[in-house]
Amino acid sequence: MPPSAPDLAVYPSRERQLLSTFIELADTLVDDFDVVEFLAALTERIVQLEFATQAGILLADETGSLRFVAASDERTQLLELFQVQSREGPCQDCFRTATPVAVPDLAAEVERWPRFAPKALETGFAAVDAVPLRLRDAVLGAVNLFHDEPDSLDADSLAVVTAMADVATIGLLQQRELHRSHVVASQLQHALHSRVAIEQAKGIIFEQAEVSMQEAFELLRTYARNRNDKLSDAARRVVDGTIDAGDLTRHG
Repeated sequence: MPPSAPDLAVYPSRERQLLSTFIELADTLVDDFDVVEFLAALTERIVQLEFATQAGILLADETGSLRFVAASDERTQLLELFQVQSREGPCQDCFRTATPVAVPDLAAEVERWPRFAPKALETGFAAVDAVPLRLRDAVLGAVNLFHDEPDSLDADSLAVVTAMADVATIGLLQQRELHRSHVVASQLQHALHSRVAIEQAKGIIFEQAEVSMQEAFELLRTYARNRNDKLSDAARRVVDGTIDAGDLTRHG
């Protein structure tokens, strides 16, 4: 008989959340693995576990350039897009060096990142950490952890976040083994294309339902989850007009 699931109720609340997160991250060895949904959930768990105020993830495309894939909220998404555009910032450095980056005071890093640091401060963040999505020589991208107050992850928190990033990386790499005809770069490129469809769908829902971009994303994701559907597939149906914001509101 397979081992029974662990009884999480015996653990304190935060430990239950953490164990649940690792179980969720490890549960990726399935067909039709949705990279965007998986990484969006990772950013949310980081925030829920109070390792950061907000979090974002950049992945490398087939050319080795970082691209935005997931963020825990809209302001972080815009900042991550700016980091991609400006080609400077903690994720960029973390990806290039394949090592964590800790910046407890962004105000002191304006010389290091003359475009990114002022933008991050303007967005309301005072500090940032970055952790690579890495397994041995394979570096797929990086996770950004933004803080509202000057601070940095302590050693224990950094170890936990690194472990979460490692499990996520293993999940991404495992998909290559499940689908040997595709390389990781191809899968990640598909994720980036999916992200474009999701952003287009958010814009359509934003206009149709007159909600915020964050609420538009939640409507789309709830609709997809309730139907055991891929987030990217639901987004494409919004874009091609198969479903509209009314469908998401009525049937989410």
